[in-house]
Amino acid sequence: MAKKCPCGTGAAYGECCGRLHRGEAEARTAEELMRSRFSAFAVQDEDYLLRSWHPATRPDRVEPDPATRWTRLEIVRTEDGGPGDGKGVVEFRAHYTAGGQDGVLHEVSRFVRHDGAWVYVRGKVH
Repeated sequence: MAKKCPCGTGAAYGECCGRLHRGEAEARTAEELMRSRFSAFAVQDEDYLLRSWHPATRPDRVEPDPATRWTRLEIVRTEDGGPGDGKGVVEFRAHYTAGGQDGVLHEVSRFVRHDGAWVYVRGKVH
């Protein structure tokens, strides 16, 4: 049985976010990019996180914490970010376990199209 994608769609990782991580496809919506970035944190794919970050706000490195296990993504709301849009907002809750404690990261993330592809610009943690 194929491993389920961490993003929560219920699809197999290889056919869901895995194809974006491998560069075989691009996210069609801001939400799909958000889901793929959550999955990239879950599988510790630093290269994908950097590739999917806007060059104006991208850090030099992203170092996912191997002690943090990302367990579930909950999309709270989306604003724009569809196939025909140039910008979008995704509010989400990313559930995790670290040091034996459960936690939730609640963020409102902003996305734009850059060179035709959706990219992450910045987020505000709540």
